[in-house]
Amino acid sequence: MQIEMKAEKRDAQGSGASRRLRRAGKVPGIIYGGANAAQAISLDHNDLYHLLQKEAFHASVLSMDVEGAKHSVILRDTQWHAYKPQVLHIDFQRVDATHKMHLKVPLHFVNADICPGVKLEGGMVSHVLNEVDVECLPGNLPEFIEVDLKDLAAGHSVHVSQLVLPAGVELVQHGEGDPVVATILKTKGGDEGAAEAGETA
Repeated sequence: MQIEMKAEKRDAQGSGASRRLRRAGKVPGIIYGGANAAQAISLDHNDLYHLLQKEAFHASVLSMDVEGAKHSVILRDTQWHAYKPQVLHIDFQRVDATHKMHLKVPLHFVNADICPGVKLEGGMVSHVLNEVDVECLPGNLPEFIEVDLKDLAAGHSVHVSQLVLPAGVELVQHGEGDPVVATILKTKGGDEGAAEAGETA
């Protein structure tokens, strides 16, 4: 899915200029990276707020039109107001189609309701990770990585090494080991044992 947005160049700098922008319903931001100099921009707050509610906005190469100049960018940082649903500042990084990039990609869990650990053993799925860090060319960036739980039994887990990655996508490991992505917690057996103990008491 290609997400497009429009932005305007921002010439005035400083906290006073940023406050004036926010009062006018705009969000100050910046585009950096690549061979070009950093470009200060402003975006419509309402449009940006709705885009930020979309999962794909956080893990996709975005097409940004800055007064007619097109940029391929990824979202890098968002600063929010402490208690209002207001975006205070946003950072984007330019991407080059020929250079690999790092980005966190969300995990989508499927078939949790039919896996043996839940359907037959009454267990409960625990999501240990909800996203993973990947490296790939911009054109290979997946919106999400699917985690199929259909064969998972109670007390068993899916590990990072078991994820099925799209072509051209590699995991970026932080630290050693093989982190758990999801596990099935045993719940039914414990409940039955407690009930039996109550009946014999």
